[in-house]
Amino acid sequence: MPQDRYLKEKSVAIVGCPFSGGQRRSGVDTGPNSLVAAGLIEQLQSLGWNVDFEGHQQFEGVNATLAQDEDIGKMKNPRSVSSVTEAVANTVEKHAKAGKLPLTLGGDHSLALGTVSGSLRAHPDAALIWIDAHADINTPLTTPSGNLHGCPVSFLLGLDGTDVEPFNAWLPKKPLLTPDRLVYIGLRDIDEGERKILKENNIKSFSMHHVDKWGIGKVVEMALDHVNGAPGKRDRPVHLSFDVDALDPSVAPSTGTPVRGGLTFREGHYICEAIYETGLLVALDLMEVNPSLLEDKDAKQTIAVGCSLIRSALGETLL
Repeated sequence: MPQDRYLKEKSVAIVGCPFSGGQRRSGVDTGPNSLVAAGLIEQLQSLGWNVDFEGHQQFEGVNATLAQDEDIGKMKNPRSVSSVTEAVANTVEKHAKAGKLPLTLGGDHSLALGTVSGSLRAHPDAALIWIDAHADINTPLTTPSGNLHGCPVSFLLGLDGTDVEPFNAWLPKKPLLTPDRLVYIGLRDIDEGERKILKENNIKSFSMHHVDKWGIGKVVEMALDHVNGAPGKRDRPVHLSFDVDALDPSVAPSTGTPVRGGLTFREGHYICEAIYETGLLVALDLMEVNPSLLEDKDAKQTIAVGCSLIRSALGETLL
């Protein structure tokens, strides 16, 4: 099996976290249960994976404190986001160190602060490939909205303005991630402050312009070359964090911040297939599925696409 470089067996641990506090739209908390209810566990078992899923009880009630969570500076729900992401980090770390592949189902993308932190505790040299319409690299100082689903990458990089309460109570002083181990694919909606951060830190970013120009195959190869430090070199473990809004809304309509002009169905699946083929995948996130936003047909379509992306990232092929 391709994954045997980093996994003790073909085992995936599903971490379902129905957290919605990183943004303001309700319903994203129903994403994890919707994906599991759609048959995700059985689908992964059919691909030969041992599936470890203890139910959603561990993160039950994660949204209970949101109404009482007062702003700190611009940050919305900072205590809730901090406590939940810390708990997710501990859970992902536990599974990763046991040789399993943590599959985290969100919930909003603020959870990636926890998922990636947990991965990097187990695989300190891992790279992060971030598939998203948005860069999510605002800091507590640059965020226009204060919504922390737009900030997780800045905390992972330890950028100026991220050494703040309550996050500094559990995040290390030294940055977990260095800019050379981060690549974006699918960007098309970037705040001005984020654009400045990307340029100043020389972060490799493939917008939809680059996907149009070079095609998704070339973009993925360039991304893997970059995080591995040389063309054709493939030895660095990869954490893949996939926000479904990276896909065009015609493909995955039921998500909180859809942006036209995104990845096609096949482009999104190709990314997942190609990363699986490397044998480097050590953790996977599928975030921002929000079945409550649109009518049943669109919600079911988005859930089905989410399951399909996960299957592709875990070895399902066309032939």
